Amino acid sequence: MNERIEKIIEDFELLDSWDDRYRYVIELGRKLPELPAEDHVDTNKVQGCASQVWLTSERQPGNAISFQGDSDAHIVKGLIAILFALYSGENAKTIVETDANAVFNQLGLGEHLTPQRSNGFRSMVERMKRDAQAVLAS
Repeated sequence: MNERIEKIIEDFELLDSWDDRYRYVIELGRKLPELPAEDHVDTNKVQGCASQVWLTSERQPGNAISFQGDSDAHIVKGLIAILFALYSGENAKTIVETDANAVFNQLGLGEHLTPQRSNGFRSMVERMKRDAQAVLAS
């Protein structure tokens, strides 16, 4: 795992209560760069999320992919930030091979989020992996 996601895992372990952890996830989302208004379009929407989620990806040198995203829900925006810490800037092959659900479970999020939020998280992971597979196929 990269340093960004390891830092989030370490920070999570320092927080005692789930209220503090939720606030931390929301704060991560607030730190995301703003997604340009022109990217809030249906083609960038992630299907399968209860909230509205938009994701864009851009191929970088060496088959790396950078992601940008946004959501209309604070906690979901924080989940996007966690996924970006895990995936953004990584090589497409690494993205395809990295199990985001293992990180999700390591953080304890699977136990503390609603089933809809958990399904939305998986939908975002699937979308990011599809983008990575498209880069590998080209």
